[in-house]
Amino acid sequence: MTWSEMQPLLSQACWDTLYMVGWSTLIAIVGGLPLGVLLVLTDRGGLLQNALVNKVIGQVVNIVRSMPFIILMVALMSFTRAVVGTTIGREAAIVPLAIGAIPFFARLVETAVREVDGGLVEAVQSMGGNTWTVVRKVLVPESLPSLISATTTTIVALIGYSAMAGTVGAGGLGDIAIRYGYQRFEGNLMWITVAVLAVVISLIQFAGDSGARVLHRRAGKGGEPLRFRLLGGFLPGGPAAAQAATGKTTR
Repeated sequence: MTWSEMQPLLSQACWDTLYMVGWSTLIAIVGGLPLGVLLVLTDRGGLLQNALVNKVIGQVVNIVRSMPFIILMVALMSFTRAVVGTTIGREAAIVPLAIGAIPFFARLVETAVREVDGGLVEAVQSMGGNTWTVVRKVLVPESLPSLISATTTTIVALIGYSAMAGTVGAGGLGDIAIRYGYQRFEGNLMWITVAVLAVVISLIQFAGDSGARVLHRRAGKGGEPLRFRLLGGFLPGGPAAAQAATGKTTR
């Protein structure tokens, strides 16, 4: 197969892969972020401590995460057909990709949120902040660099999942590698596909790592004043009131 024949196949496959991964990532963030935060809030000592809810959510997350994606994809075929009307194509692949990514991202969110300084949470509560205020003003903003890294990890994992989805006709680079590279013995196309996947993953990882480093650097330069601004954002006295409430002063 010549390059002129490979190029349109690879271009369409790249677009299909980015389409599937993009929508799946968006759905995973929308579903996984609140789920991960809820796992922290309902845990022992959390603001919404509820052992039953925490165990139920945790078990569901663990079960879905432990299931190999190829099995999950086959198991969800009836559900996928009910949602999008088919089990073949990139739209159909988004359903199992998203369902598989939500619990994966939720656990990463849980880990990121647990790293937030508990003193900030206590300070917000002492100022009269409710649970929603704590989540919106402290937990999510303070864990943002880790959340960026978690999103990057999820995107890379979804690219791998999308390649597996090619085994059932989902399209994308995985489908090209299987149909042409493996079944038709087009070795050159197979290795080009591998190279394209490696480049795409490297670029995404670089962008995610760079974004996380920038946020970490800004937080480091901001130091305590940044936290006072964060806490003072919803106080009548602003950052000065946050400093007084926490008993600290800035240099």
